[in-house]
Amino acid sequence: MAVTCFAAFADAASAQQAAPAERPEVLSRLVACRAVTAPEARLACYDAAAGALDTAQQQGEVVVVDRAQVTAARRQLFGFELPTITLFEQGPAPERIDSVETTLTRAVMAGENKWVFVLSDGSTWRQIDSERVTFQNEAGQAVRVRRASLGSYLLTVGRSRAVRVRRQ
Repeated sequence: MAVTCFAAFADAASAQQAAPAERPEVLSRLVACRAVTAPEARLACYDAAAGALDTAQQQGEVVVVDRAQVTAARRQLFGFELPTITLFEQGPAPERIDSVETTLTRAVMAGENKWVFVLSDGSTWRQIDSERVTFQNEAGQAVRVRRASLGSYLLTVGRSRAVRVRRQ
C-alpha cells in the first residue's frame, strides 16, 4: 500500500514554496529511529515518534494520504486549470487521467443557447462551442468527458455528438 505524508501549511502560498521532497520533521524523527541499535532505546524511540506522528495527524499538522485517495482527488479535479502543485506527485508517476465516465444529473440551456451539464460526480461543465447538440436530457444518462486538443475537453451524453466544454 503506497502511502504519502504531507505537512499541512498555513496558507496556499507557503504550500507552493515548500520543496516537494521535503519530509515533515515528525516523520523524519520516526525514520531516524531505524538508526538506533540498542533494542530498548530503539523501541522507546519508535514509541515516542509514533505517538508524535499520531498527534500531528489528529491535529491536522500532517496528512497521510494513500495512492487511492490521491487518484480520487485527481479525478475530482479533472478539468480544472490549477497551478502546478506537487503534493500529488510523490512516489511513482501517477497515471494520467484522460477521461471521466459518470452520469448526467441534469442539463439546462443557459444563455447564448449553450448547455450547462451537472454530473453525478458533482462536477459542472459549460458548453463553450456554438454547435447544436441533441441528446436525451434525462438523469442517469451515461456521460463521458475527455481531454481534447489545446487544453480543451469534449463531453458526450449517451451517443450524442461531443460538445466542447469547460469545467466550472
